[in-house]
Amino acid sequence: MQNVKTTISLPKALFDQAEILARELHISRSRLFVLALEDYIHRQQNRELLAKINAAYADEPNPAEDTLRQAARRTHRRTVEGEW
Repeated sequence: MQNVKTTISLPKALFDQAEILARELHISRSRLFVLALEDYIHRQQNRELLAKINAAYADEPNPAEDTLRQAARRTHRRTVEGEW
């Protein structure tokens, strides 16, 4: 995997916390930042996917879907009650 070096500015308090956490985890600061960014990107992708799923299910069923759903319920009820 190709790596790219970059420079970032952090508040001192955040840098100090990252330094402590990296030491506790026995990883480099660079690795800690990579893990944190990967996690952030993954969470953002999950939020976007959830928003798309919610949008897909947000619309009300149309009358044809409602008619089919009612027919399926009647058929299921008859099957369960042994009327077939």
